Parts: sequence; C-alpha cells; structure tokens
Amino acid sequence: MTRWTFAALPLLVLAAPLPAQAADVRDAAEALTDPVESDRMADTVTVLVDALMRTNIGPLAEAIARVDPDSSAASIPYDATLGEVTGSDPDTGRRMGDDVRATSRMAGHLAAAAAAYTPVLKDMARDMAAQWDRERDAARR
Repeated sequence: MTRWTFAALPLLVLAAPLPAQAADVRDAAEALTDPVESDRMADTVTVLVDALMRTNIGPLAEAIARVDPDSSAASIPYDATLGEVTGSDPDTGRRMGDDVRATSRMAGHLAAAAAAYTPVLKDMARDMAAQWDRERDAARR
C-alpha cells in the first residue's frame, strides 16, 4: 500500500457517515451551548460533588482500621466527611459546576465548528479517494 492509502483512510472513514454525524454534531452543539442545559448539568455536578464531600467516611475508616490497625485510617474520626479528609474546601462543588459550565460551552463551540467543517472534510475525503484511485490505476499500468 502507498502512503496515500494510509493518509486517505481516516478521511474515507470520516466521509462515509458524515451526513448522519453532521446532524448529530449540530444537535450536540446546540444542546451544549444552550445556557439552560449547561446550567442544568453544572447544577447537577455541584449538588453531587457537595453531597459526596459531605459523605461520612468514619465508619469506612473504622472498618479499614480493624483490618489494618497500622493504616492511616485509624486516625480518621468517626464523624469525618470525605471533604474533611481530602482537605477540600466548601466551594469545591461550585467550582466543579463552573468548570462543567465552561467545558460544556467549549465542547459546544467545538461541535459547532466540526459541523461547519463537515462539508469541507467530506470534499477532502472525496478528493483523496479519487486521487488514490488515479494513483492506484497508474501503478497498475
């Protein structure tokens, strides 16, 4: 196989399902850049992280200490939370929610750009495939 074949393969793989993918990418871009959806995802992460950080891990630490009395778990108070043990500050959930909001917007912009470039990529793949056919035919003569 020639180098062109290897170079063209990714584009050919991309080109085959592009019409369906383009619609999916546009839908994803729309959902990810929707402020209501972004806020919903961020709020969910904030609540989950806050709940996780408030989880009492003292009983788990006690069970670990029974199995391994020399472990650092033996020094964890019975009423300790995951947030206290990990040294997390009370704003961890909010910050992670903000990160989700920003990441969602960036992913939406990336998906919108990918959808916009879909026709160009499809044309490139078609051109590369035609060039590959010409090169293959020339090599067989």
